[in-house]
Formats: sequence, C-alpha cells, structure tokens
Amino acid sequence: MEHANPLVAEPPRSIARQLDAINEYEREPVPTSKTKGFREFLALVAGEHIAGTEFVIGPLFVLHGATATDVLLGLLVGNTLATLSWTFICAPISVRTRLTLFYQLEKICGYRLVSFFNALSGLQACAFAAFMVVVSAGAVGLVLGLPTPGFSQLVPQHPSWFVLVVVLTALITLISILGIDWVTRFAKISTPWMPWIFLASALAVLPQLGVRSVDDFWTVANQTIWTGTPAPGMTRYSFWHVLIFSWLCNTSMHIGLADMMIYRYARKPYYGLASAGGMFIGHFLAWIASGILCAAALRAGISDPTPGQVATIGAGLAGTVCVVIAGWTTANPTLYRAGLAVQGLFPSAKRWKLTVALGAIAGGMACFPGLVARLDQLLAVFALIAAPVGAVVFMDVFLFKRWGLTPNFAERAGLSVNWAAAITWVVSVAVCYVIYRWTNADFFFFMAIPGWFIAAGLYVVSSRLLQKSQVLPAK
Repeated sequence: MEHANPLVAEPPRSIARQLDAINEYEREPVPTSKTKGFREFLALVAGEHIAGTEFVIGPLFVLHGATATDVLLGLLVGNTLATLSWTFICAPISVRTRLTLFYQLEKICGYRLVSFFNALSGLQACAFAAFMVVVSAGAVGLVLGLPTPGFSQLVPQHPSWFVLVVVLTALITLISILGIDWVTRFAKISTPWMPWIFLASALAVLPQLGVRSVDDFWTVANQTIWTGTPAPGMTRYSFWHVLIFSWLCNTSMHIGLADMMIYRYARKPYYGLASAGGMFIGHFLAWIASGILCAAALRAGISDPTPGQVATIGAGLAGTVCVVIAGWTTANPTLYRAGLAVQGLFPSAKRWKLTVALGAIAGGMACFPGLVARLDQLLAVFALIAAPVGAVVFMDVFLFKRWGLTPNFAERAGLSVNWAAAITWVVSVAVCYVIYRWTNADFFFFMAIPGWFIAAGLYVVSSRLLQKSQVLPAK
C-alpha cells in the first residue's frame, strides 16, 4: 500500500476550490464557535448604514420642506424605533434559529413559495448594490475630472463611466464572495473615520450659511436649511414623514428580518443594540450633516447636487473618498445578502458563483443610472412586501408552540407551498395597497406597519384552519 510522503507539500488548491470551501452556513445553523462579538457587530452594522445614500437621503428633507424641528425630533424618534425593532424582533429570532431568513422561510412556507420571495429579494438587493456603485462611481469620476451621468440619466454619454462601474463592482463582488468574515473586516477598517468626515463637512460649511456662533445655528437651521418650504414640484414632509422614513426605510432588514443574515452570528440577542451605531451615526448624524451640505450646495448655485458634489463642498477630497468607501461598505453586505437569497433558489449551487452572477447584474444596472434612480420608491415597495414576511416568521418562531400550532409547518408536512403563509402574504399586501389608495396617502412607507400587524393576525387564523385539516406524518 502506497503512503503519502509527509515531507512533500500538498499542491495548492485552485482559487475555485478555495472559494468552494468557504462555508457560510446557508442551510444549517451557525455553530457557536463561529459567532462574533459586540464590537464586530457595531463595526459591521455602522459600516452598512454609513452609506453613500446618506448624501442622497439627507437632502430629501431639505428639498421636501421639512422644518428643523421636524427633522431633529423625527430622526430621534424614528431611529430609536428602528434600533428597538432590531433589538426586540430581528436579533432574538436570529439568535434562536441561527439560520438565514431564506432557509427559515423555506421551512415555514415551502420551497416553491419562498423561491418567489428569494427572487424578489435578490433583485432588490442587486438594485440597491447598483445604486451604491452609481454613488461611488460618481464620486470617483468627480475626482478624476471624468464626465458622470446624473441619477435620472439612463444612458451615460462617456465610456469612462462603464470602466468605473466595472472596477468598483468587481471590488465589491470580491469582498462579498469571501463571506461574512471579510465583509466584517472591511467594515472594521473603514467605519471608524467616516462619521468624522460627515461631521467635519457639515461644520466646515456652516459659516457659508451664516452661522458665526452656536447661538446662530437654530436661526439658520430654520431660515436657510430646513425652511418648511418645499422645492418646486415637491410635496411637504412633516414630522411624521421624517419619523416613518427613518424608522421604516430599513423595514426589510429589521421587522422584515433580512438581517437574520447578519445577526445569526450574534452571541447574544441584545447585540441588536449595535444597530444604534448605524442609526444614530449613519442616519441621524449623517442625514443632518448632508442636509446642511445640500443647503450649501443650493446656495452655491448647484440645483441638483450629486453625493460627490455635496461631500466635496464640505471636505474636499476626503469627503469624496468618504462617499466612495461609504458606498462600498454598504454594497458589500447587500450583495452578500443577495447571494444568500438566490442560493435558496439553487441549493446545490455554490454561493460564491451566484454572487459573481449577481454582481454582474448589479454592475449592468449601475451602467444605466436611470434604472435605479428612484431608490426611495424601491425601498417603500419592498418594505410593504417584506413586512408581512417578517410577521409570519415572528409568529411562527415565537408564538406558534405556545398557542398549540405547529411551527415550520411546510417542512413538517412536506409541503412545497404553505397556503396559510401564501394567503397571508397576498392578502396583507393587497389590503395595505387598498388602504394606501383609499386614504390618498402621500407616503407609501406608512403601509409597512399595518401590513405587519394584518399579516400577524391573518397568519395565525389561516394556520389554525389549515393545520386542522392536515394530518402530519409521524416524527
């Protein structure tokens, strides 16, 4: 019998085989030995939510005529509610199951039903990652003096844009395919300095707006920045708009439970509090700072400022670099999340190969910015789609056994479609859309909360009816 010589080193494995060996526990619980500490979560969550989009969202409150009081109080309350949603809903479910949302849903809803949701999730994540690429590429183009398209422009006018998009998408895809460890490492390196750029940028332009002392700030804030008067063609945002937007712009992640992808690695449920780093630095601070920068850009005669222009006004090259890195740190976990979603459609396929394909799709979208220009509308629509899904998982994981119902019913009964979940999803979305149209509401985000509660009640009722008529096989 021939024995291997221990003195001869094994030949190095190919890159493809090394990537195949990366285990992200797509269809099994994360082992305790692989869980991460609170500081790692703080960096990861803050890195995702200190994003290039902050230079887009902050100016929305300026352009929609919110007052300074509306903005400050709305962001304070809304971001607190978002933090609590991660802490008391998303993180506890994630730690209890240690599964991705997509595999947990497969157990509850059945493979065929969850496949439809996985496809929607993958498409939404690709569009969001593409938007991050557009933001970052625009900032790079500004530094290099290259012509860059506006957000509403469908076809770029210069081939350099395609080169920028391809390079940035390749870098983002590389980090995403290497898994959660590399996504976390990148966030830990890039996150600590970004908030200071946002803060420094805003402070730098305050004198241009007329702030000479601390006492001047509130007067300038009301008269020059958040004036209460919307720009032409814009509806006016109130306190409630700001509150609901800041709470529910991440609906799919917290009450919609997409961040089970991240929090399944948490050691304790209270790690949901790490989301406060993203909410109060990435949203509260950054949205206020970018609103101030937008006001300075408007005063400088820039009628439709891009994120790169907004950042550069306050912090020059450092501000532009911040936009690029902020877009990157957000796109990394977004594309990683997309890979996990689509991997649920193709269980036998390797996640990294699917992530490469999704990166190519995201890059293709980013080549034509007009495809992903209406980010706020995309987030609002997916918030309504995702909220009922989160309610179904919440009721199934936490309350079904207490109420004498069978959790993970599709898995137990061998169903490809759990009709109780299917009816719940369709009816709750339809009812909320009818409410939206009937009330003439001007803000689609408002519908996510009634959608969650309607789905929670309807899922319990429909599950009782279904489970009474279904005989489960013996364990």
